[in-house]
Amino acid sequence: MKRPELLSPAGNFEKMKAAILYGADAVYLAGELFGMRAAADNFSREELREAVEYAHHRGVKVYLTVNTMPREQEYASLREYLISLRDIRPDALIVADVGVMALVRELLPDTEIHVSTQANAVSAAAVRAWAALGAKRVVLARELTLDEIRAIRAAVPDEIELECFIHGSMCISYSGRCLLSGHMIGRDANRGMCAQPCRWNYTIRGYEIEEEKRPDCKMPIEEIGGETFIMASRDTCTIEHVPKLVEAGISSFKIEGRMKSAYYTAVVTNTYKMALDSYFSGSYEYNPDWYRELCSVTHREYATGYYFADSRTDANLVSDNGYTKEKAYLAVVTEYDEKTGLAKLNQRNKMTLGDPVELLTPGKCGEAIEVLALLDESGEEINSTPHPYMTFYMKADRPMRPGDIIRAGDTE
Repeated sequence: MKRPELLSPAGNFEKMKAAILYGADAVYLAGELFGMRAAADNFSREELREAVEYAHHRGVKVYLTVNTMPREQEYASLREYLISLRDIRPDALIVADVGVMALVRELLPDTEIHVSTQANAVSAAAVRAWAALGAKRVVLARELTLDEIRAIRAAVPDEIELECFIHGSMCISYSGRCLLSGHMIGRDANRGMCAQPCRWNYTIRGYEIEEEKRPDCKMPIEEIGGETFIMASRDTCTIEHVPKLVEAGISSFKIEGRMKSAYYTAVVTNTYKMALDSYFSGSYEYNPDWYRELCSVTHREYATGYYFADSRTDANLVSDNGYTKEKAYLAVVTEYDEKTGLAKLNQRNKMTLGDPVELLTPGKCGEAIEVLALLDESGEEINSTPHPYMTFYMKADRPMRPGDIIRAGDTE
């Protein structure tokens, strides 16, 4: 059984470094144009070059999203953008539009093409058709069950790779093709500008829905067959089912979350890598702490999406609650002196001596540590780190490594 690639989101350079340090085999990111996450930090042309060099030096692949649906007047700009990528050499471009795909083949004939989930591939016929047009990989629609994925894998040639989202947010739409944002405020979700109106707070008043910040924008509602339709979805979490996903023949495990924090990227990547390492060690055993790790990051209620659903309406997708906030990301280790036992850290949130904290290091779940001392940059002992993003030093009851994360511990 071939080990699937672990593919992590890289919304900016900090997040990319976290993904790589914590075990990603590949990262996906966007330039400043034609990506479906226009609100992410994204990468300038020079940052793209640096990112590709950084990742390749560490044996990690870089996939660049060009997965919007450009309109006629945008193709001249798209052509210039693609030409500018020739000397940057990402490992693949992720596309959703057949016109974009044709232009990539013309201008970047040696670059792999991965077909985005936005293309809604739900059958072996669709996968084969995309492959005939030049795709090396197809990101399957999130609405497929695991049985359907197995059937597609069995019906397409082995050289065609299949990628699936195994963790993160889902849309109440067909693999992202949602019109609600454009309808309500003129921001087209299919061109990278989704305002996520499915996450807003709505109130039912009589026979209308009213959004809390837009009282003048009322929408009529009605029941059909005794049902109403709720938009906010749960997040996908498949950590308990990694063996089944591997055995289904998925080529790449994709983690959603380019808009999430570097801490999120590190934790989720690290957790699924531990699960894959366990499976391919030949003595797999599910570790309940993996789920605890995934509960430490920002997320909505977890579900397994459509993977194990008996029908499209039996996927247990509706979320009754909003986000569960992640554990406070306190600091990241930049240096460690073995002789003195002092770690140099960059602060991310306020930390107070005596508060419970945990150490997260690549390949392990978070562990409680005892902080023996906090020191400012001059070496003076301090009780807390009051200023955001200050550099400070810490002595704890165990050694650390650059890239290790200090986070809030359990208070119970």
